[in-house]
Amino acid sequence: MLILQNISYQHENKDMLFQNISFTLNNHDKTALVGNNGIGKSTLLKIISGELQPFLGQIIQNSKPYFVPQLFGQFNGFTIAEALQIKEKIASLKEILEGTVTEENLLLLNDDWTIEERCNEALSYWQLSDLDLSQKMETLSGGQKTKVFLAGIMIHEPDLVLLDEPSNHLDFAGRTLLYDFIKSTSSTLLVVSHDRTLLNLLNKTLEMSKNEISVYGGGYDFYNDQKRIENNALEQDVQSKEKALKKAKEKERETIERQNKLDSRGKKKQEKSGVARIMMNTLRNKAENSSSKLKDVHTEKISGISEDLRQLRSSLPAIDQMKFGFNNASFIKGKTLFKASDLNYAYGDKSLWNENLNFEILSGERIAIKGLNGSGKTTLIKIILGELIPTQGQVASLAKKAIYIDQDYSLLDQNLKIYEQAQAFNDCGLEEHEIKMRLNRFLFSRNDWDKPCSALSGGERMRLMLCCLTISNESPEIIILDEPTNNLDIQNIEILTAAINEYQGTLIVISHDQLFLDQIDIEKSISL
Repeated sequence: MLILQNISYQHENKDMLFQNISFTLNNHDKTALVGNNGIGKSTLLKIISGELQPFLGQIIQNSKPYFVPQLFGQFNGFTIAEALQIKEKIASLKEILEGTVTEENLLLLNDDWTIEERCNEALSYWQLSDLDLSQKMETLSGGQKTKVFLAGIMIHEPDLVLLDEPSNHLDFAGRTLLYDFIKSTSSTLLVVSHDRTLLNLLNKTLEMSKNEISVYGGGYDFYNDQKRIENNALEQDVQSKEKALKKAKEKERETIERQNKLDSRGKKKQEKSGVARIMMNTLRNKAENSSSKLKDVHTEKISGISEDLRQLRSSLPAIDQMKFGFNNASFIKGKTLFKASDLNYAYGDKSLWNENLNFEILSGERIAIKGLNGSGKTTLIKIILGELIPTQGQVASLAKKAIYIDQDYSLLDQNLKIYEQAQAFNDCGLEEHEIKMRLNRFLFSRNDWDKPCSALSGGERMRLMLCCLTISNESPEIIILDEPTNNLDIQNIEILTAAINEYQGTLIVISHDQLFLDQIDIEKSISL
């Protein structure tokens, strides 16, 4: 069992990342932890693992958790055995089996006589049988590093496992192994992920905000349905508040008009009856005070409703307003944009693909490029973009403009500030206020405009990229997306999905996220 009681975490600069986070995981629970980028999900996992200390609060757990981190750079100088913290145990077992039965070796082994057998089984399951435990982590690909730490679960057999974006670097085959493992394991799981296929394998969803955890009793689809119901109710509340605000303003206007008529009528009556001037001034002051009090009452009521409405609107998802906004009429559906005949590319004397490629890309098509890691997907993209010349075959490119968006959104200049970056795409002479209106639409307020692009999260970079493309005058005929969902939370994946589905040009996508590919209506694939 894992119990978190009022956990808070404060940055070194004294800014509070989150506070009063409380929840309980029961034995064998398989739980998702979701929330917007930057809310502190990875930090919370590090606190639970013991890697970080909370600012306030208490953690109660039966055993030490096993943590599969999102980033592995800190392990590059380690061997696989060192990264998995089994080097000394494996060495002790070998020495004992060779006859060196010392008290130190027995203490290090701690009666774990099956450690070597579990290592072999785990590495075999994760398709890492060709790796040696003495091999350096820096020699491995991102997917292999992830699998090494996933293999550690089978090796250490922990009661509680913390997984931070475990499918990020895995190809389709690796993800299938991960899904099968999650379905079969009896360990308690707490998983941070944007992989909605994975999230649907879990039986509980925790949504994290700055001040609380909301519990949903199901996988991603159940959570998404409940959020949709909540958002519909929220929209109804917004509409109700808008009506109340309109009614309050009308009531204020009617009351002031009625009071002004009464005051005017009273003044005329007093003038006719010959009331003394000093008395007239007194009566006028009373009337003005009465009108002022009435106005204050209405102003306070309107202000209260307006503030409620502002808070409600800030809670509404802003997906619908974040679209490319391209001129779809400029796309000629069915026009040939790229053609490859007997295409291949060689590194040295060896051709990349076993069979030469023959394909056409037409305007309006939605295409996935599929293949295992190292199959040449990036090379093919560079040929389509004209950055590489094939060593065999012929290509014809007729697209006027194609843009390539990788998972790091490298089209953005990390040395620029947000407003400067938006202005760099302003090739149609938009005025300053128009640029800032676009930035606001993509959730970059006045306080963000001077923030450096280098400080943005994955979701923020994606939104700025979308914004910049709406500012650019020329609509691209081809958009190429390379693992676009890898560094995005669920909300930002939904924003990207909605923007893509509004685009009517040609879309080419590399992604291991099958649900994302389904939602953007991929209709054709090029398999490598």
